[in-house]
Amino acid sequence: MAKAFKPSVITANDLLKGDVVYLRGETWVRDLAQAEVLSDEADADIRLLEASAQAAEVVGVYLIPVDTAQGICTTHFREAFRATGPSNYAHGKQEHA
Repeated sequence: MAKAFKPSVITANDLLKGDVVYLRGETWVRDLAQAEVLSDEADADIRLLEASAQAAEVVGVYLIPVDTAQGICTTHFREAFRATGPSNYAHGKQEHA
C-alpha cells in the first residue's frame, strides 16, 4: 500500500552557486521558510515536472516532506544538514551558523 502524501516542498541545488534552493511559485528561494508548501499530490507531481525542466537554473530537483505545525521544518536530518551548505569547511551559510 502506498504511503499517504505529506505536505512537501520542492528543493534542488542552484546550478551556478551550488547551494540548496526551494521553489516558491516560479522563483527559487534560499530560505526554507519562504518555500511554497504543496499539500496535493497531483499538484506536487506537476510542479515537480515543471521545476525539473529548469535545467539552466537548478539540478537535482525533488520533493521533501515538511512539518508545518510551527512554520516550515524538514522532517529528515539529511535535509536539515543539506541546507547548511558544504560540510568540508566553513563558508557561505556555515559562516553565519
